[in-house]
Amino acid sequence: MIVGLITWGLIIWAVVVYRRRKGQTGLPVQLRYNMPIEIFYTVVPLILVVGFFAFTARDQTAIEARFDSPDVKVQVIGKQWAWDFNYENEDVFTTGVQGQPDLEGPKGSLVQAEIPTLVLPVGKKIELTLDSRDVIHSFWVVDFLYKKDMIPGKTNYMSVIPERIGTFSGKCAELCGEYHSLMLFKVKVVSEADYATYIDSLRATGTNDGQVDLDYKRNSNLPGTSAPTAQEGN
Repeated sequence: MIVGLITWGLIIWAVVVYRRRKGQTGLPVQLRYNMPIEIFYTVVPLILVVGFFAFTARDQTAIEARFDSPDVKVQVIGKQWAWDFNYENEDVFTTGVQGQPDLEGPKGSLVQAEIPTLVLPVGKKIELTLDSRDVIHSFWVVDFLYKKDMIPGKTNYMSVIPERIGTFSGKCAELCGEYHSLMLFKVKVVSEADYATYIDSLRATGTNDGQVDLDYKRNSNLPGTSAPTAQEGN
């Protein structure tokens, strides 16, 4: 806004001061190669760009730094169009399905109980390992004010410390296909005791032990894989 006001002010000032008056003919005096002005509009933007870059690089380095010893490690697997969560320390997992329409609720609403939920303990160092089974997705928890791409064949990481208990909305922030808008999830930040209770409840089911892997990945174009070949014309 400040830059805009300065720019608009200078434009209006030039229009008013240097307008053609009644009775004037010909061209006004032409000014060329004003070195002070040219140096000004070259040096100032350079200083701004370098300054913005320096602050961005500093903050990004701090934000992207991984914890030496995270308290909780969770692998997040994106897939068309839902999420799987591996709780690596506890060796349990949950799998999810895409958002389902709530036929009994308002038009456009979803069944909240079926939206995948990632449970995290408050105040702990969390490392999220981000992988994709198929296309590029993007892991975005709106209240975390941060998101990161999930790229097939490449593992990314996100390090966070949840600071308050509550339930927060998450979604895929990368257009990933027909049902992209239904690729939702929730992050539920709970106390350490409630987190332990949740993990115990997963173990008690008898079906959530171990870890889901990327065996169902659909990208056959990665190094070390052999895609089926087809003869020309077939």
